Amino acid sequence: MTSNRKDVYSDIFAENTDISSMVLQDGKVSQAQQVCLHGAGIRTVQGTETRYAYTMDLSEEELRKAAKSVGTAPIPGPSPNLSLVGKGVDSIFPEKETSPLPCRERLGEGLGALAVRQFLLDVEAKARALDPSVIKVKAYVSQRMQEVQFAASDGTSFHDFRPRSSLSVSIVMERGGKTQMGFASRMLQMGGEFFSDALIEEVVSEAIRRTDFLFSASQIEGGEMPVVMAAGSSGILLHEAIGHAFEADFIRTGDSIFTGQLGKQICHPSISIVDDGTLPGDAGMLRYDDEGIPGQKTVLVHEGKLNSFLHDRISARHFGVKPTGNGRRESFRCPPIPRMRSTYMLPGQATEEDIIRSVKRGIYAQSFTNGQVQIGAGDFTFFMKTGYLIEDGRLTRPLRDLNIIGNGPEALRRISMVAGNLRIDHSASMCGKEGQKAAVSQGLPTVLIDKLIVG
Repeated sequence: MTSNRKDVYSDIFAENTDISSMVLQDGKVSQAQQVCLHGAGIRTVQGTETRYAYTMDLSEEELRKAAKSVGTAPIPGPSPNLSLVGKGVDSIFPEKETSPLPCRERLGEGLGALAVRQFLLDVEAKARALDPSVIKVKAYVSQRMQEVQFAASDGTSFHDFRPRSSLSVSIVMERGGKTQMGFASRMLQMGGEFFSDALIEEVVSEAIRRTDFLFSASQIEGGEMPVVMAAGSSGILLHEAIGHAFEADFIRTGDSIFTGQLGKQICHPSISIVDDGTLPGDAGMLRYDDEGIPGQKTVLVHEGKLNSFLHDRISARHFGVKPTGNGRRESFRCPPIPRMRSTYMLPGQATEEDIIRSVKRGIYAQSFTNGQVQIGAGDFTFFMKTGYLIEDGRLTRPLRDLNIIGNGPEALRRISMVAGNLRIDHSASMCGKEGQKAAVSQGLPTVLIDKLIVG
């Protein structure tokens, strides 16, 4: 692995991953799957030009062939475990080292496939016990156990073990000839200990509450009005409508509406926003990102001023700043790109009650499903699944199935009150970008946006 170009940076990312999943539907476990994959991706960066190759064959011959195809710089390391040029997967991942997390149980190993099957059956039993109007339950569990080795031409290297488990539950209920469906999920960096009775109680109860709500909810005539975003899952608006525009590859190419705004006042001084890779157990937690940068907390907006973007090594080199630990990839098949981790707004001084009382007529947005956003313009449309009408400072009619339309930076500028009740939403959230998926989370305290379009 040699090159005459001294400004060339190279790295190699190798992984060994087990992915297991099971589905319960119509009272039985109907699907079970286990996938094992391993391989390595080798990258060369010169300026903003990237060359990338990957191989599923981890023999020395194939690794050197992939390295030659991208023209790598020397990658130091006294042993095959660091240089990652070995004689197959057992050379790169020889012995299981002690994990920094206490979770080695897997669906097909310590936890046991039969135990997971029983866990899913317990999900259905709990749902039917909590509400007799439940007529259908679908539950999905998955677990991804990823082991990573990384080395770079600047001497950076690390070994990491990354577990991730999730549970998703959808409920169908029938009352008076009408049916409604609700959904709830959780995803955390945990192993077999994730699958507990307490988790079943929490997720199933939430799914039933959301489904029950829909029977009494209705729609209203739309228009421009104040919108109160509830704490927690409303953070999806922060992630989609604003967060992506802070990713520094969009800044570097001039595609973000925040290009050229660094250091400028972009919203009310009561607003501070962070992207955090250090929350224990969170889906977006990273001890190291996929470029070997230690996990850290990045303050994007400080007291209303744009403070930082989310950098990988390429954008950091371009702007002459340090990487922020946001270089992420879906797997060894993909080069790393700037991605969010856990993005949330810091608590403010108001209370939720104060915020609701300040609204003459508006919407209290409680939960969302899908949405669309244009990174460049910042325009967004989100589908509000549940919420309330606010009349004379009180929550009145339950509402469902409304579109909320606006512009991300403009909505940020229109936030006039921030409550102190920050909540991180640990639903199973996967963020897509350039064909890659990454596990993320988001959070929000209750906030008042003075004006959005409700449709």
